[in-house]
Amino acid sequence: MLGFKGKSARIVISAHSLLRWTLQQSQNVVQHPHIICMCKHKPLSYRTVYTSAIRYNASGAATADPKKKIGAMGYFLLIIPVAALGLGTWQVQRRKWKLGLIKQLEDRTNAAPVAMPVTHQELEELEYMKVKVRGTFDHSKELYVGPRQQVIPGSAGGGHGGSMISTKARFGYHVITPFHCIDQGVTILVNRGWIPRNLLNPATRTGGQVGGENELVGVVKMTEKRAPFMAKNDVARNQWFYCDFDEMSQVTGAEPILIDVAAESTTPGGPVGGQTRVTLRNEHLQYIITWYGLSIATGLLWYTGIFKKKSGASTRPPVRHI
Repeated sequence: MLGFKGKSARIVISAHSLLRWTLQQSQNVVQHPHIICMCKHKPLSYRTVYTSAIRYNASGAATADPKKKIGAMGYFLLIIPVAALGLGTWQVQRRKWKLGLIKQLEDRTNAAPVAMPVTHQELEELEYMKVKVRGTFDHSKELYVGPRQQVIPGSAGGGHGGSMISTKARFGYHVITPFHCIDQGVTILVNRGWIPRNLLNPATRTGGQVGGENELVGVVKMTEKRAPFMAKNDVARNQWFYCDFDEMSQVTGAEPILIDVAAESTTPGGPVGGQTRVTLRNEHLQYIITWYGLSIATGLLWYTGIFKKKSGASTRPPVRHI
C-alpha cells in the first residue's frame, strides 16, 4: 500500500484521472487490481499494462499492434507476384491465338488451288494459298538463296519445324527462276524448290531444266525481311541469303511476286518442290510455365517474409508492474 500527501497526492490524483480516461478509450487494455494507491480524497485501484509491440486482451490472447503494419514497401513488393500472374495469363491467350493462326495457315495451304490474280492487293489476301499458273521458265536468270535446310514434303510442321539443328539435316539452296505467265501476261518469280550444293550448277541437272509451256501449282509468298545479324545479299555474285522481292525483280526484270512450287509440281530431275514452311514460332508454353512459376514463388516469399511476419502475433513479453 502506497500513500501520498500534499503535492504528491495531487500528482497521483491527476495521473489517476488521466488513466481512467485512457481506460475508457481503449477496449484492449487489461486492468490489474494488484496495486492500490491510497490518496487523501480517492483511492487509485487501476493497473494498466502495455507492451512495445503487442497488446493483450482480457482473455490473454495476443492481438496485432496497429503500429506494425505491412507498409508501403510491402505492398509495393506485392506487385511482383501479381504482375507475373497477369503475364502468365496473357501468355495463355497468346498461345491460344498462335495455335489458331497456325491452323489457319495449314488450312490455306491445303485448300484447292485458285487462279492467280494480277493485282498485288489481291495477292496479299491470298498469302499461303495455292494458285495455278501457266507459262514458261527463263533458266538463264536463275537465283540461288541459301543455305537452306530441305523441307520434307508431307512431314509434320512443314519439315523440320523451323529448327536449324537436326541430326539428318541436308543443306542446300532454293532455286528462284523467272516465269512468264501466259494468262496474266506478266513475269513472276518462282521458287522451284531445293537442291543440294553439289547440284548448284545447272549443267549438273539438265534433266530438270524443263522448257516449253508448263502448268504449275504454287503457294503465294510475301517478301522476307532480313533477320538480325544476317549477311546482306550479294547481287553481283548471285549470293542471296534471303528473298528480297524488290532486289530480285530488278535483277531479273520480273514483277516482285513469288510463289513456292508445290510438291505435286516438282519436276523429275529438278529442284524438290514443297519447300513452304508454315510453322510459326510458338514458345508461349515455356513463357506460361515461367511466369506462373515466378508468381507462385514470389507470392510465397511475400506471404512468409512480409505478410505473416507483420500480421502474426509473437510471444507474450513479461508484464511490467507499475
